[in-house]
Order: sequence, then structure tokens, then C-alpha cells
Amino acid sequence: MSSRPRTDGPRRPRRIAHFDLDSFFVAVERLRNPDLIGKPVLVGFPGNRGVVSTASYEARVFGCHSAQPMAQALRLCPQAIVVPPTPGVYGEYSEQFHAILNDASPVVESMGLDEAYVDLTGIGDPATGASTAAAEVRRRVREELGLAVSVCIAGSKTTAKVGSDQAKPDGLIEVPVGGDEAFLAPLRIRDLPLVGPKFGEALAKLGVHTIGDATRLDRRWLAQQYGKAGEALADRARGIDPAPVIGGGIARSRARTPSSRTSPTSRRCAA
Repeated sequence: MSSRPRTDGPRRPRRIAHFDLDSFFVAVERLRNPDLIGKPVLVGFPGNRGVVSTASYEARVFGCHSAQPMAQALRLCPQAIVVPPTPGVYGEYSEQFHAILNDASPVVESMGLDEAYVDLTGIGDPATGASTAAAEVRRRVREELGLAVSVCIAGSKTTAKVGSDQAKPDGLIEVPVGGDEAFLAPLRIRDLPLVGPKFGEALAKLGVHTIGDATRLDRRWLAQQYGKAGEALADRARGIDPAPVIGGGIARSRARTPSSRTSPTSRRCAA
């Protein structure tokens, strides 16, 4: 399988993949200590000022999540095992993960230790090249690192990111060419990265509960009410996102390593 995009022939439709390691910190700690497998695990520093970096799926069913005060998480799930983070080890696994991604495509944009966009446009066969490349990445990550990675392939970065969340845990979703809007339509409006709590509440008052609901709002009205965020919503809800995948290695991911007892890590480090 060639990892270099073909430049001959007609221009191919964009095939953007978002890869996201599942419960990365927990998964690494379970490789280091298999006794943690199947048990509720909270990675983070203990104590009243500690913050959860990652909660295992077993802990999430009790309401535990990343960026949550450790004391609150333990009240919800007192049987959880607290494991202090090992940043150096996470960095080593992350470097290997990104190396595998770079073998699949020369265009990789790291978004953290555990996630990245990969441009698979023009890779291999027009009909199956992107899915074949993504499946190979998943195989190598599992066999070489012992980790599970979820991925979505779509026509834009926004759809790919939303889709990788839908693919969890340990799944692969490929949105058909031209199918981004239809894929997004039934999903919650809060599933769009640009819609935070306040924006989501405002949209809910307008009867916008799904991404498809947002496509019924007039673009000019959205721009008048919410400025650039409104314009972006009008596009993203339709799967329109021309932003390119920007290569540049994994230096940005270094800042995502947990190193403070009081600073919560990003939610995306926990998925």
C-alpha cells in the first residue's frame, strides 16, 4: 500500500481521517499493569486538589469524566482505582502512534498526544484507498502498541472529528463521498466542536437540538446573531469545512501531557 498520494488523473474528492486513541492514558497504564483491566480507573493525582485526566469506560458509567475534580469522581465511584499519570511513558507511545500515522500519509496534523488528522486524499485505489489505509493504521496500532484507536474518514475535518467520537470505542466509520451533511444531521448539535454549552443553550431555545436542525436556520440571520460563529455553524452543519490538514509533527502534543496537580487536561485526552 502506497502512502504517497497520486497526482495523476482527475482530482479526487477529499478523504480526511481523524484518529483518536481510546482512553489513551488508561490504556497505557493497563499495559503497564494488566491488573487494572476491566476495573474502574481514574488517571490523575489524588487529593482534594487533584483532577481526573482520564476515566476508564468502567468509571464513566458512574458519571466520572476528564477535567473533573478527583474528589467528586471518587464520590461517584468510590471503588475506582486512582493511578498517577506517567507523562514520559505517554510521550513515548504518542511518538510511536504518530510515526505509524506518518507511514500512512505525508500529511498529518497532530492535535495532541492521542489524536491527529490525516489527509488520505489520493492514497491508493480511489474507491478503497482511504479505508484500507485507515484499517492498516488500526492494525499496526493494535499489534505494535497494544492500543485501540477509533477513526472516521469523511470529506472534512469537522465531520471526521465528530465521526471519530461516534466510532468509539475501537471503531471505524467511513462517511461516503458527498455524505457529510446526511451523516451529521441526526447527531446532537453539541456534537459539533464549535458548539459549547452557552451556544448550545441558545440554539436549544430556537428549537435546534440536532445538527440537521441548524441547517434550517437562515445563514444571514445566524451571521447577524452570532457573527463568525453563526457563519461557521451554517457551514459546519452542512459538512462544509475547507480547512486543510496541516502537517508539522507532534511538537504541539507535548503541551497536552498532564504535568500539574491542579490543571485539568483537555477533554480530548480522555476519549
